[in-house]
Amino acid sequence: MIDSNILEYSKLETLNVSRETFPELEEFRSLILAKNKQINLISSNTETISRERHIIDSAQIIDFIDKNDNLCVDIGSGSGLPGIVLAIIMKHQKSNMKFHLYEKSYHKSNFLREVSKKFDLNTKIIQKDVFLEKNLVTDVIVARAFKPLPIILELVNLNFTKFKSIILFLGKNGKEMLDDVLSKWQFEYKEKKSLTSEDSSLIKISNLKKK
Repeated sequence: MIDSNILEYSKLETLNVSRETFPELEEFRSLILAKNKQINLISSNTETISRERHIIDSAQIIDFIDKNDNLCVDIGSGSGLPGIVLAIIMKHQKSNMKFHLYEKSYHKSNFLREVSKKFDLNTKIIQKDVFLEKNLVTDVIVARAFKPLPIILELVNLNFTKFKSIILFLGKNGKEMLDDVLSKWQFEYKEKKSLTSEDSSLIKISNLKKK
C-alpha cells in the first residue's frame, strides 16, 4: 500500500519528477519539521501544510530548469527551499548539476550540510551573506521567499558577472511588481501559474539589463 502522504506528491509527475523521488522529498520534509523545534526553519503555522506549501511549491521550479546547465545558485536557501529540493530531484534524474546554497545563518547552514550529506547531494553550502559576495558566476539563480523582486534584480546585477537566468516566485501582487520593475529594467521572461497557489506564479528572467 502506497503511503497517502507520498501520493500528495503525484502532481509533480506532470513535471517529470519520478515517483522514486517522492519518499526522499517526504523524508526531507520530516527533517525540517524535526529541526523546526530547535531553530526557526519554517513558520510554525505552516507545519501542517508544509508538504504543499514548501516542498511541492519548491519542486515546481524544476520545470524552468535547463537540464544542460551545470550550476544552480540558491541565493538565500534558508531551510533548503528550494535548493535542497531541486538537488534531490536532479540526483534522481542522474544529473551532474551542482548546487551552491548561500545561507548566512550558522545553524541553518549546518542543517543544510547535514541533509546534503544524508541524501548524498551535489551541493556546496556557503555560509556567507550573498549581498557581500562579488563576481559570482553561475548558469541559473533561484530564490524563494527571500527578498522582493526589485532587490533581487539589483543584487544579481551588482554581484553576478555571469548568469543565464533567474527563477523566482511572484505573489498576488506579482503583476504590479513586474510592471514596476519593467520600467527600470529590460529583460525577457517566461511566466507560469503556480501548482500550489491560485494567486502565485513562477517567472524565469533572462537577458537582464538596467535601462
